[in-house]
Amino acid sequence: MAIMFLFFYAQLPLWTSQAMQTNQTDRLALIYFRDRVDEDPFGVLNLWNDSSHHCKWQGVACSRRHPGRVVSLNLTSKGLGGLLSPHVGNLSFLIILRLQNNSFRGEIPQSISHLFRLRSLVLSNNSFGGEMPTNLSQCSNLEILNLIDNQLVGKIPDDFGSLSKLRLLGLTENSLAGSIPRSIGNLSQLYTLSVGLNGLQGEIPETLSKLRGLGFVQVGFNQLTGEIPPALFNISGISYFFTSGNQLRGSIPPYIGDTLPFLTSLDFSSNLFTGVIPPSLSNASNLQHIIFHNNSFHGPIPANLGRLKALEVMYFSYNQLRDDYSFITSLTNCSRLETIGVNHNFLEGPLPDSLGNLSNSVRVIDMSNTHVGGTIPPGIGNLFSLSFLDLSNNSLVGRVPPSIGALHNLHELYLSRNMLMGEIPSSIGNLTLLNRLHVSFNDFYGEIPQSLGNCRQLIELDLRNNNFSGSIPKEVLSLSTISIIFSLAHNKLSGSLPSQVGSLANLIELDLSYNKLMGPIPNSISNCLLLERLSLAVNSFQGEIPPALGTLRGLQELDVSHNDFFGKIPSFLDQLTDLKYLNLSLNKFEGEVPKQGVFLNATAVFVFGNGNLCGGIAKLNLPSCKSNTSQPFWIKKARVIATVTAILSYFILCLCLFIIWYRRKMSKNNIPSSELPFEHQLSWISYEELFRATNGFSENNMIGKGRYGTVYKGTTQVGGWVAVKVLNLSHRGASKSFVSECRTIGAIRHRNLMKILNVCSSVDYHGNDFKALLYEYMANGSLENWIHQRNEENVEHGHEHGKPKHLGLMQRLDIAIDIASAIAYLHEDCSPKIVHGDLKPSNVLLDNEMKGRVGDFGLAKINSIATTKAMDIDNHSSSMAMRGSVGYVPPEYGMGNMASTQGDVYSYGILYWKYSLVRDLQKRLSRTI
Repeated sequence: MAIMFLFFYAQLPLWTSQAMQTNQTDRLALIYFRDRVDEDPFGVLNLWNDSSHHCKWQGVACSRRHPGRVVSLNLTSKGLGGLLSPHVGNLSFLIILRLQNNSFRGEIPQSISHLFRLRSLVLSNNSFGGEMPTNLSQCSNLEILNLIDNQLVGKIPDDFGSLSKLRLLGLTENSLAGSIPRSIGNLSQLYTLSVGLNGLQGEIPETLSKLRGLGFVQVGFNQLTGEIPPALFNISGISYFFTSGNQLRGSIPPYIGDTLPFLTSLDFSSNLFTGVIPPSLSNASNLQHIIFHNNSFHGPIPANLGRLKALEVMYFSYNQLRDDYSFITSLTNCSRLETIGVNHNFLEGPLPDSLGNLSNSVRVIDMSNTHVGGTIPPGIGNLFSLSFLDLSNNSLVGRVPPSIGALHNLHELYLSRNMLMGEIPSSIGNLTLLNRLHVSFNDFYGEIPQSLGNCRQLIELDLRNNNFSGSIPKEVLSLSTISIIFSLAHNKLSGSLPSQVGSLANLIELDLSYNKLMGPIPNSISNCLLLERLSLAVNSFQGEIPPALGTLRGLQELDVSHNDFFGKIPSFLDQLTDLKYLNLSLNKFEGEVPKQGVFLNATAVFVFGNGNLCGGIAKLNLPSCKSNTSQPFWIKKARVIATVTAILSYFILCLCLFIIWYRRKMSKNNIPSSELPFEHQLSWISYEELFRATNGFSENNMIGKGRYGTVYKGTTQVGGWVAVKVLNLSHRGASKSFVSECRTIGAIRHRNLMKILNVCSSVDYHGNDFKALLYEYMANGSLENWIHQRNEENVEHGHEHGKPKHLGLMQRLDIAIDIASAIAYLHEDCSPKIVHGDLKPSNVLLDNEMKGRVGDFGLAKINSIATTKAMDIDNHSSSMAMRGSVGYVPPEYGMGNMASTQGDVYSYGILYWKYSLVRDLQKRLSRTI
């Protein structure tokens, strides 16, 4: 025994020395870690000093079995920033490393691979960049690898498949590329696979089907293609399945609700899926979120979804579903339901009264663009939790029920483009949380409710294109929160513009055009310092343009046309450097037009209809201003004589022209109808050539069908593609349409107008009359298909692999400019002027470069200046037969003052897009682990 004690005391200095050395190694590694941190707002690392043992430092935990050895470094959400020291790899006993929710940057050190005892590596929600460490596979005990929400690039290493104990792999929200490694299928313990919001490509590996313990699948918002491996739908433990925002195709298996009974969230949105929505989904009793929007699903909405007692979100918008609204009744059993989104489908029928029986938890209802009819059920007032209601672009009739005032939590209300009528109920003022109110393009009448002044959180108010009368309520103009748009255009409002307009200090767009307002512009408008677009056109405003407008330095568009303004054009207008559009037409302005600022651009300034203006740049074609210097009497006398002589010569010339015109008209009456003047302007092609070019007018060559005929794709002898429009002469008006198109588009040329290449007026093989027009072939189809039907139509027009393409904001703007250029040419530069008469998205075609071309001039009219004026007068007293397509007819047909040269502008309508309701939900779910 004595010998053993002597041996122990002999070895004690050696063991103490080794322990101190290993302790010093971990302590130094922590100090190096501290030194690379340059942001520590909470002073967490200030206590990492010599005054205490490193095992007592905040965030540090040491081993009991091996004193002094660090086993855990947890500094979650401490606001730390800087680089991660490579010396962290010296903490060889480290089991847990958690640094999430900080601001670390730079690359993840390769030395982490030395931590062979590491089980949990969590670096999420930082700014780490570069590629992932290539040798992390050496950490064979790793169970959790969470690198979500960083800036990592490169590929997912193939050797991750050797981490046999890995249960969670989180790589979402980085910039990773390449494909999902097939080796991940070897991670037999994997429960969570989260690789969404990257740039991953290729197909989902079939090997994932071997992960029988998989419960959480997040591969959304990548560039994945192909079909989901069918065997994945047999992994019964999957509760979260998220593939949104890819290019996946195929259909959902009809048995999905039986093989995935534990599903809680199913998001297949924004892909290329087809087929029907499986009714078996109702068997997954825990299902909370069904998000299928922006695909090509067809068929009905399952009527048994009401069996899903836990259902919270049902979002089926932007598909091709066809059904009535009977599914609403089933959903009344879903006591936790919050969101119903079925907009942009082909549902029909009236809204059922059971809408008011939905759960009080419902916060969002979006049924816009679904052809819903009938009236708004009074029971809608029972949904007191509702915050978003969109019923716009439908066929609703009747009045808005007063019960809508019971929706005290409503933030956004959209009822635009329906056939609603009557007065807006005063109970609308009870919606004190309302942010956006859009009721445009209906038949509301009466006065604007003063109670709207109670909606003190309103930021958008759009009441245009109705029949509101009376004055503008001062209470509404006093809502200083309105900041985006305030539009009362195209109504019957009267009186003056109240000075309370100055309360709209944050407003961007104010549109009061096409009313009966009068009086001067109040000086208080100078308070609207953020105003960018101001339209007071077609009213009875009077006086001079006030200097108050000169304070609006951000003004980009100003339209005061067709009023009674007088005096000189204010000099401050040429000092508004942001002004891009100025319309002063049809007023009583006089004097010299400025030559600075916006006045240097003749395409941006409109001053016609002001007879006493002079000067300006040459392109405005105004007379020179008179000099103030006195002139000799004989010069003045000579000018008077010259003026009288010019007037007499003018009348003589007019008389001669009238005689010539009358004789030509009489001679034309004797010419057979088949001898049209346009025949000499176009080349001709035979029926036989067209028959061969279109494969005998085969249905396989058919690319469109309209009111007056069918359009086929064909190829000419020189190998070029053309579009052949064959007139249906049995349809009344088809012959007139043929003549109209030849007389209009056959005689004019513009880069944004369709060009007629050939004309065929003959007989077919059966001896029947045959008329056809040949146009340039537009490879990208019509604007209608790009806006509303982005699936099969887009495939027909050559998009590779059938992928639907989306119109970006700049593309939409370019196309809108193309259309505006074509209409401006027809109305302003063409002689004689031409009114299209049926301008709509289906008549706008897109060429190879996505340039807009206006076509289908079957309803066009050729107007001279005289006939245009005559029409303006005539429309006040006589009714006109409606011309054009329903939904795109100029609103003046219903107002009795059709302006022929402006009809095309109004008939085109407005492309209305709104904020995606489910995007925030997807973002929240995608980051859930």
